[in-house]
Amino acid sequence: MAEKLKEKEWTPDFGPAASHPTAGVTAVGARMPLVAFNVNLNTNDLSIASAIGKKVRHSSGGLRFVKAMGVALEDRGIVQVSMNMTNYTKTALYQAVEMVRFEAARYGVSVIGTELIGLAPMAALIDSAVYYMGLEDFSYEQVLETHLME
Repeated sequence: MAEKLKEKEWTPDFGPAASHPTAGVTAVGARMPLVAFNVNLNTNDLSIASAIGKKVRHSSGGLRFVKAMGVALEDRGIVQVSMNMTNYTKTALYQAVEMVRFEAARYGVSVIGTELIGLAPMAALIDSAVYYMGLEDFSYEQVLETHLME
């Protein structure tokens, strides 16, 4: 690592470009918040959810920043397309929902709900609200919570 730190592409963002004589180096990375998001379908056919997941996920030619797969919710008798949105600013939640809806229609299936797992940035949810509500000239200044956080 001491030799790599001498190379331009290995210059650290913070601190000296040399390893500590006894402690070495520490590398820290950061990524966009992952949004775990599911779309429920009105069928119990897992093969349909899996096929839709394959169409939606980036690795199969679908939406960038989306990882998706079909999952059976046996206790509810339905299936869902379970997604990890790895960059909600580049691929919005509503884009994923609409692609699932489009692909589901090919199988005569419809979306019956969505599910947010864990936390999501407020911007990810507001972006979808603006899209679905068709809000014109929307500003984050119109969101009450933005004023409470000041």
